[in-house]
Formats: sequence, C-alpha cells, structure tokens
Amino acid sequence: MSTEPLAAEHAPEGRVFYRSQILRRQLILLALVAALFVSLCVDLALGPARYSLNEVISALFAPNSVSQQARVILWEIRMPTALMALVVGASLSVAGAQMQTILNNPLASPFTLGISAGASFGAALGLAFGVAIIPTAIEFVVPINAFLMAMVTAFLIHALSLKRGVTVETIVLLGIAMVFIFNSLMALIQFFASQQAVAAVVFWTMGSLTKATWPKFWLALGILIAVMPLLARHGWALTAMRFGDAKAESMGVNPRALRLEVLVLVSLLAAIAVAFVGTIGFIGLVGPHIARILLGEDQRFFLPGSALCGALILSVGSVISKSVIPGTIIPIGIITSLVGIPFFLFLVLNHKKASW
Repeated sequence: MSTEPLAAEHAPEGRVFYRSQILRRQLILLALVAALFVSLCVDLALGPARYSLNEVISALFAPNSVSQQARVILWEIRMPTALMALVVGASLSVAGAQMQTILNNPLASPFTLGISAGASFGAALGLAFGVAIIPTAIEFVVPINAFLMAMVTAFLIHALSLKRGVTVETIVLLGIAMVFIFNSLMALIQFFASQQAVAAVVFWTMGSLTKATWPKFWLALGILIAVMPLLARHGWALTAMRFGDAKAESMGVNPRALRLEVLVLVSLLAAIAVAFVGTIGFIGLVGPHIARILLGEDQRFFLPGSALCGALILSVGSVISKSVIPGTIIPIGIITSLVGIPFFLFLVLNHKKASW
C-alpha cells in the first residue's frame, strides 16, 4: 500500500502545526521584550529619589516634559546602570547557552566551569597590582587581563573535554576545581595587596552595577552586537550539535572547529561582563534553561530568547537589590547567587532524569 496519499493528506496539518509553533515562539519573544521594558522602567524608578512609572516613561520618550533634576538623575545616573544590567545579563546568558550547546552539558556556564573565576583572577591582578598580562594602556589592563584568563580557562576545558572517557560529570567537576583554584589565587592576591586594593577587589568580586558608565555600556553593547551575528550564522550547526558530534558530522558540521570558535566568542562575552561589573554568577546557567523551556532548542529562537531571559533576570535582580533594604543597594552578585544556587542544585539532582 502506498504511503504517498497519507503523506499528502497530513502535509497541510504539519504545515499548520509548524506555523503555529513559530507564531507561539514569536509571541513569547515579544512578551519577554515587554517584560524587559517594564523591568527597566521599574529599575529606573527606584532609588533614593523615587519616581512614578509615568514620570519614567515621560523622561524616556519626552525628556523635556520632566524637571531637569529628574532628567539628570534618570539619564545620567540611573540609565547607564539599568542598561548595563540588560547587556551583562544578555551576554552571560548567551555565553552559558552556547557553552551548554557545544559541550552538550546542561550544567555548563561561564560561572560553573570556572571561566568567570579565571576572568576575575586576571582582572584582580590589574586591580590590585596593575599587572598587565599583555602590556597595554592602563585603562584597558583589567578587561584585557580578564579576557586572556577567560580564554586560557576555556581552552583548558575544551582540551580536556576532547580526551577519551571524559563525561559530562567530569567536565563539571573540572570546572568546580578551576573555580576553587582561582578563588585560592584571588585570596593570595588579597593577602599581599594593600588594604585599599583589597577593599576594591572584594567589592568588585561581589558583582556590582553601581560603577557602570556610558563608555563601559557602549563597549559592552558593541561586543554583544558583534558576537550575536557570528553565533547566529552558525545557528543551524549549533542546533545540529545538540544531537552529538557524530550526527553533527554526518550533517556536514565540523564540531571541533565550531567548538573552538564558539568558546572564543563566549569567553569574550564573559570576560567583558566580569571586567566591568565583577563576578555575577548563575545568570549563564539559569537564563538558557528558562529560554529552552519556553522556546526549545531551535537557535533561531533559543539564541535571542537566552539573551532576553538573561537580561530580564539581571534587571529584576537589580530591582530586588534596591528593594530589600531601602536606601541600600545590595551587590547584584549576591542576589543572583542566592537565586541561582537552588536552581543549580535542582539541575544537579535532576538532569539525568531530563531529556537532555
């Protein structure tokens, strides 16, 4: 009996289902954008001088309609911080999403695999002692150190992941070991550094958005804008990587070359985030999983969805950091860790049961 009539009969239903899924994902992305805008407005409204959402929206779209004081506070003081939260959250989440994809590891992220810790160590060398791994202008020592140490850590993870017999659990344990190694080196830096340098390093390692400026924001945004298209052009190949290296190769993908390129790009994203705002953990772990639940594995939607989820999480974290103790801004890294650690434990205990 021929199956052609049956296939022809169900083809329209398949097309309708596919279009409905595409529409659903597009609506989810729009909902995330709307939630992100609301969170941004709330973040701008909170602070020692509080403003209503109407005042914030007026200041955004018609700056001349509000007082000069409100305009200066919202645009010059709070706006760089609020926007930096979006860019850093998006960068860390995208980095975590692609690390999970290329390593086929649900627990991979810049934080859990030690890349953020490595970047923190490199940046701390510049902050405490002015040490430049590559001689450069003093204003670029911290971000360049952070990027180079993030790259070293990422390449080490990559090299060890290629060894025969290395499992997902082994890579995670290796990442945890890297975190402890770099934390020990950070403690050594604090032991030998001056009291003023120690205070700067300790506060910086907590993760804080309060020192965000327009130049830092534009640089971080520029890196994110440059990296996103480079990842998007590999969207089909990255989606294929989720089926394993063997199947990806059968589809014409070069897993090793792709893995190396993506590791460079995600290390850049993680390094810039760490260099400008300090260590912010678990965004790269939580954001991609939320995006995956909402949008699936298709990189056309998963990639922007991860960016939006990470930006939304860190923006909400910024709001919480201002709201817990009135008049005090808690370092954002503390907030994200308190939220992320239970989620991390949940993944560790349940990832074998999930259809990863």
